[in-house]
Amino acid sequence: MRNDKDNLIVKLTFEFALEIISFSEEIRKSNRFEMASQIFRSGTSIGANIREAQNAESKADFIHKFKISAKEADELQFWLELCNNSEFYPNPNEELFKKLQSINLIISKIISSSKKG
Repeated sequence: MRNDKDNLIVKLTFEFALEIISFSEEIRKSNRFEMASQIFRSGTSIGANIREAQNAESKADFIHKFKISAKEADELQFWLELCNNSEFYPNPNEELFKKLQSINLIISKIISSSKKG
């Protein structure tokens, strides 16, 4: 069994997914189910794809899974910005945006490093 506790990006994206679950539940309480589902799916998919990449069949598969995570992070950014700029949705806290930005930077670095190696 692998030890994901020592893997920074796996740990960060798992903890981030828990925060996304909480935020999507906050949105659900205002009966905004579609937005809550979009945020839930894209926000938890980041970590799910990174976790899946840990068992990649090849370097190309590993990079592909991380690229999917990057796309999901971009999509999540879009949904969070909509919430932040709409009067109809609760605003995500600034910390959520900062954590997403940090995760994006790490994902980009891992993709870049993996392509070189």
